[in-house]
Order: sequence, then C-alpha cells, then structure tokens
Amino acid sequence: MNAHRAQLVSLARPVYLSLLASVASGIINTVWVSRCGGAAVAAVAVATNTENVLLGVALVFASGTTVLVAHARGARDPAALRSAVHGGRALCALVTPVVAVAGFLLREPLAALVLGGAEGTARDLAAAYFAISLPGMAVFFAQQLVDGILKGAGDTRTPMRLALLAGGLILLCDPLLIHRYGVPGAAASTVLCRGVALAVGLRALGRCAPLRAAAGTRPAEGVRAALRRTLATGLPMSADFTVRQGSALVLVAIVARLGVTAVAGYSIAYKVLYVATMAFYSVRQAAAIHTAHTRGTGRDARRDIGRQAVLLSGALGLLSALLFAVAAPWITAAFGAGPEVARQGVLFLRCIGPCLLLMACFIALGGVFEGGGAAPALLRVTLLGTAVQLPLAYVLAGLGLPGVCLALTLAMAVQCAAAVVLLPRRTGRQEETGVSSARAA
Repeated sequence: MNAHRAQLVSLARPVYLSLLASVASGIINTVWVSRCGGAAVAAVAVATNTENVLLGVALVFASGTTVLVAHARGARDPAALRSAVHGGRALCALVTPVVAVAGFLLREPLAALVLGGAEGTARDLAAAYFAISLPGMAVFFAQQLVDGILKGAGDTRTPMRLALLAGGLILLCDPLLIHRYGVPGAAASTVLCRGVALAVGLRALGRCAPLRAAAGTRPAEGVRAALRRTLATGLPMSADFTVRQGSALVLVAIVARLGVTAVAGYSIAYKVLYVATMAFYSVRQAAAIHTAHTRGTGRDARRDIGRQAVLLSGALGLLSALLFAVAAPWITAAFGAGPEVARQGVLFLRCIGPCLLLMACFIALGGVFEGGGAAPALLRVTLLGTAVQLPLAYVLAGLGLPGVCLALTLAMAVQCAAAVVLLPRRTGRQEETGVSSARAA
C-alpha cells in the first residue's frame, strides 16, 4: 500500500468511528422521536441540522488548533505547540458564551426560520429542543476543542473512544428521557451524555504525551497573538463548513414547501447519508493532519496526499451510492416512519448517488487545502458551489426530491472542477515560495 494512503487510513479509521458515533446519536434520536409523529421528526431534524451549522463555529478554534498543533508537532517545536493550545482555549472561551446565550434567547425565531411553512406544532417542538440544546453547545464546544488538540498531536483514537462513550450513553438514555419528556428529552439526553464524555476527555488531555513533553516550555507568543493566529487559521475552515451546513439548512426550508411528509422523508434520508459523508470527512481530517505534519518537516507532498485521499474517499462514495440504491427500502423502514414518509426517503436515497460520488472526492481533497494552508481557496470554491446550488434547488424542487438531488449533483460537479484547477496552482505557488526561501537562506 502507498505510504501516504496507509497513513491516511491509519488516521481516518478512528476519526470515522468518532464521527459515526456522533451521527449515530442523531439517528438514535430520530428513531425514538419518530414514534411521536411526523411533526416531531421534522422538529428534531431541523434542530440537529442547526447544531451542525454551529459545529462550523466550533471549527474556528477546534480545526484551527488541530492544524497549528500538527504544524508544531511536525516541526518539533514545543513552544509553538503551547501557543497553539493557549490560542484555541482563549478563542473557545470567547465564542462559547455568545452562542449559548444568543441561541437560547432566539430559539423561537430560529425555529420559525428553519421550518419555513411547516405546521405550528413542529415549530413549537423545535423551539423546545433549542431551549436545551443551544445552551448545551457549551459542552459540545469544549469537547470539540479537546478533540482538536488531541488530533493535532496525532492521537485520533482518544476522540474516537470519547465519541463512542457519548454515543453509548445516549443509546441508554434516549428511550427513558424521550418516553418521559418527548422532544425536549432528546435534547437533554444528548447534552448530559456529552457532558460525561467531556469530563473523561479532560482527564485524557492531561495524559497526552506531546503536551506533557511541552509543559515546561515557554509559549512562543502571548495569548492574544495566539488567539489571533488560531482565528486566522481556523476561520476559513469554519466558514467553509458553516456555509455548507447553512446551505443544507436552507435546503430543508426549500423542501418544506413540498409539505411535512417530504421534510420528514428527506430528513431521515439525510441522517442516513451521514453514515457515508462522515467517512468522507474522516478522510478529509486525516488528509489535513497528514499534510500539516509533512509541511512542518519541510516536505511538500500535497499532490500525492491529495491523489490518495481522492482515490480512498471516491471508492467509499461509490460503495455508498450502490448500497443506498439497493437497500433504501430496508434502511428507511428501520426508522419506523409511516409509508409515505418512507417512500420519500427511498426516493431521495436512490437519486443522490451521483452527488455522493462527487462529494466524496471534493470533501477529501479539501483536507489537503486545509492542512497545506490553502483553506481560503477552498472557501471560495464552497461559496461558488452554494451560489449554484440554492437557486437551482429552489427551481428544481418543483420536480420533487429528485429535482433537489439534481441541483445538489450539478453544484458538486462545479466545486470538484474548481478544486481540481485550484490545487495544482496553490501547490505550485507554495513550492516556488519554498524554493526561493531556501535559496535566500
């Protein structure tokens, strides 16, 4: 096996299990909430999609810290490592109260916004979910920072174990709390179980070998400078993810024009897609970490890493598309929803295959951009894709869910083409910069 591919697989496997455990908690919520009716499913679906948008906010400090810690580790610079950790902590402490308080105060307008024309019951249930989940973002953000530090240090297994712990606890708590409290019980279960995992993660952080080795080293820069560096590194990655998830949230509002049944079926299918897309994002994180490590040692292997990441993720995308096309009826039936909701979910899963394949390649290649310091270029590609996707989805939604799938596929094709054009240029420019710096030295 190619050395880069082997390293990507080694890093991506624990990341995937970690992401899958997080996705599983959302799926478990949906399975149990589906017993409460279509309005409850729609409410929880849009609420959890909103949380995905807020994950983009967390990426400002989580992914920024991951990349900076990885650069410091690759360069064997303990002072820079200490600064990276301090910057991530400071930025997290600055952002978290704003999101938690504002989210709680704006829960009702937010529920009305994301559900569009859906019935009032669904909006009320979404607001009740937000009343618990949005203040609970404080726990989620802290966990993301812990995971980001550990991943940058090269440890992707501990975040996996923490995610599995939280997912296992949710599996136990969901039936009890949802049965007793309904939709708010789903939010309470998630927040409580994440809190337990966070406590364990903080203990694991104290045992991280690279952090302990750098403990006696003076940070390379002050907290304010480190915060600004983390912000500058993480903001393009955060903006990329937030734009992508924000467009997914707008898509829910577009699909809501087709009725609550279509929203519920689409939402169930979208939850199922996470099983595949998290595999793509695990390759992306692995590519970002591996690229950052090699960048820290002065080697530029971005083209090779990008090629292997696309091959690996593309194979996963093709396999997922085929699996969903064949098994869609059994997959949607497992959620226990009504026949009309299940029919809409099957339709979406069978039409989304081409988009999945393109998405797999683009997401994986994005990791090379992020780890190589070209995240702003990736953000421009994402903005271009969103500008194509949303107007197309609005127009093609008249064809039902197949029209939405077509819009997603065309937009992803545009993004793939732009990324393929941009990566060689960015790599070439940075290689020339590196050669000039070496000659000057």
